[in-house]
Amino acid sequence: MEMKVYPDLLAERRRVAALFLRRGMAGSHAQRMAGQGREFEKLREYSPGDSLGDVHWRASARRRHLVTKVHQIERSHEVYVVIDASRLSNRAVRMKDADGSNGTNSSHVTALDRYVTAALILGAAAERQGDQFGLITFSDRVLTFLRARAGQGHYDSCREKLYALQPQGVTPDFEELCSFIRMRLNKRALLVFLTALDDPFLAESFVTSSELIARQHVILVNMLRPAGVRPVFENEEVRNLEDLYRELGGHLQWEKLRELEGTLRLRGMRFGLLDPEAISADLVKQHGEVRARELV
Repeated sequence: MEMKVYPDLLAERRRVAALFLRRGMAGSHAQRMAGQGREFEKLREYSPGDSLGDVHWRASARRRHLVTKVHQIERSHEVYVVIDASRLSNRAVRMKDADGSNGTNSSHVTALDRYVTAALILGAAAERQGDQFGLITFSDRVLTFLRARAGQGHYDSCREKLYALQPQGVTPDFEELCSFIRMRLNKRALLVFLTALDDPFLAESFVTSSELIARQHVILVNMLRPAGVRPVFENEEVRNLEDLYRELGGHLQWEKLRELEGTLRLRGMRFGLLDPEAISADLVKQHGEVRARELV
């Protein structure tokens, strides 16, 4: 017999239940939607006050009077989780207990384990919101590509691909990845990257390569917070000179990641430094914010 052990999503669902399990909210509710929408609906005659940017000039020339384009809010979007399975995904992570204390830093829990669990939770949350969920995994090449769809069968396919995913002892090739996305994804989509950019070489490579897709897609870049990376003097348990030097080293890394965040923001991308135990809830929250602002 073959036995498969999947990630424990029940514990993760409890963490994010308040975000996408809408209990006690039966019935219709007014929801504010930002923006005018991107999906074309119809043409109508120009009315005073319409924006010139909405005028369909070719149709206006044919009809010999001004014609305005009418758009509607898109209810369904494509959401892709892009998972880095290269060498840095094999790093062990420290999970905090429910009371906030530090848990066991076990080699059984790696960054890739947390990526897989968070991707499955985000896929379930996206489907609840009416979006289509897709999957891309990569290392020095693209390993898996599942085009965004909905339905239990597609979700099971994504779970099977993630189940077989293992860390690769290679350096990620962001240039090949972004070229692949540029060629295969024609429709504007939300791309949620789960990777590690605390290596300066990898960070520079990602910034350069992502320019191929930054204008077309909405990009959220997320990485797990490395142990000890935080502002100086935030840790109150500094007892000796060795602890002080360790905290200073963590502060320098934190500063570099802040500079990376600013660089990505200038290119229209958002960067998140997430705690391992809260990554699923943070991704669901990011997805909700993108939907509310109609950025896709």
